[in-house]
Amino acid sequence: MKNSGSQQRSQAKSAARALDVLEALVGESRGLSFTDVARLLEIPKSSLHELLAVLVERGYVEYEEGSRLYTLGVRVWENGQAYLRHHELVGEAHVVMQGIVDALNETVQLAVLDGVENVYLDKIDCSHPLRLQSEIGGRLPAHATGLGKVLLAHLTPDDCAARFEGQTLTPYTPRTVTDLAALSRELAAVRARGFAVDDQEYTPGLRCVAVPIRDAYGHVGAAMSVSTPVMRASTAQCAAALSLLAAASLELSRRLGCREVDPLLMRLTGQTAAYDALSQLDAARGDAAGTGDGAAEGTMGEQVIAVGD
Repeated sequence: MKNSGSQQRSQAKSAARALDVLEALVGESRGLSFTDVARLLEIPKSSLHELLAVLVERGYVEYEEGSRLYTLGVRVWENGQAYLRHHELVGEAHVVMQGIVDALNETVQLAVLDGVENVYLDKIDCSHPLRLQSEIGGRLPAHATGLGKVLLAHLTPDDCAARFEGQTLTPYTPRTVTDLAALSRELAAVRARGFAVDDQEYTPGLRCVAVPIRDAYGHVGAAMSVSTPVMRASTAQCAAALSLLAAASLELSRRLGCREVDPLLMRLTGQTAAYDALSQLDAARGDAAGTGDGAAEGTMGEQVIAVGD
């Protein structure tokens, strides 16, 4: 009985320390270093190492290799909305998302990255009977979605490689990227052009354009997309979506405290520039299809396959 009681006290102490860590991170939007956490909470370093490793593994805490800082993880949002209150993301995003839906009448989504999956934080539907079917709080594979590719593209190469170590890139349609080297090339292209496209790579008949959102420190921590069934996804319509997304991203990033202005997104706010960028991407994908380069096949004008209800 003594051993059982001692074990229970030890577990309770560990639980209390885990909550102490989360509560400390709630008040520090920039994050805390390992030394900061140890000093604030007076937890022995050996115990703290183990505790933080578990919290990171479970997704309640995130660790940034570059800055060596710990911040709140997406699991906190999923279980208690603290993640959203911490970043003030959804409340600010919903306003600009609604503006896109009002102008375009297509579905707009907001997501963050957890491991190799998107977690959807907000969604505003269009009024069309034929539209994307998805849920807030749902998850999709990042390699097969526009939102996911935007978020993966802004990780460090080492972080991205570590996330996919030992992973298989599941094919969801014939267009899904299933090769890590091809995915790496696609992510480099996303960074260079400032946006990502999902051309029926997860759902047949659905195309998405997606852009990054920067936080107060200039880091890409979220992404926003417009999803359009192929019957409405002309290059002109997708260009209108991309232009609105670019402007909305700049506005949302400003509201979140970001002082940087992304020059790629600023250029894409012009509908002509957005149209040209999509046309060039379409032509490049058509060329890749002709040479048999994997999932790049297909253009903006292909067969319509109905999705959703």
